[in-house]
Amino acid sequence: MNSRLTADDLMGLAPVIPVLTIERLEDALPLARALVASGLPVLEITLRTACALDAIERISGEIEGAVTGAGTVLGHRDFQRAETAGAKFIISPGLTEPLIGAAANSPLAFLPGVATATEVMKGLDAGLTRFKFFPAETSGGAPALKALLGPFGAVCFCPTGGITAATAPSYLALPNVACVGGGWVAPPDAMAAGDWERIAGLARAARALAG
Repeated sequence: MNSRLTADDLMGLAPVIPVLTIERLEDALPLARALVASGLPVLEITLRTACALDAIERISGEIEGAVTGAGTVLGHRDFQRAETAGAKFIISPGLTEPLIGAAANSPLAFLPGVATATEVMKGLDAGLTRFKFFPAETSGGAPALKALLGPFGAVCFCPTGGITAATAPSYLALPNVACVGGGWVAPPDAMAAGDWERIAGLARAARALAG
């Protein structure tokens, strides 16, 4: 996968993008290995921990088949640091002018977060048509995305936030949803225990949501 990965490429690789918070750098490689081997190659490493950028760099350099990116990107500096670390894509919880500017000057795929029609329109004005719908469950869930289909037929979403294995199919059934983001694939207790076998099982089940 080259650095010219598009948002459509990214969203088409698997039905679920794991949202990963890595507290210990030593967990990065076994976690990524378990997920990629189980059919989930797109890995969103959230920039919520001190080792997140190092985890992106390590996974990008050592795990074949991993498409590693940064989540919880809050500004221009986060964007640049993630790109330097080897991220292939950027996901943000929101959409700001500095992020729009950073994305315009970068080859990385970019999924900014939106929750309203006004925010979608701001993204469209910037030439964007692919978005993270966040926080999905508290912003109206699948019914809200279904309602957005009418005025925004050319827009596609990756809903994230509060989605579970049980609710993911209702999102994936929508024509304007290409994939979902989910933390349930790597739950905190499994991460803390280093239970990569359990995580691999959850990843295989998530992959099967593609039908």
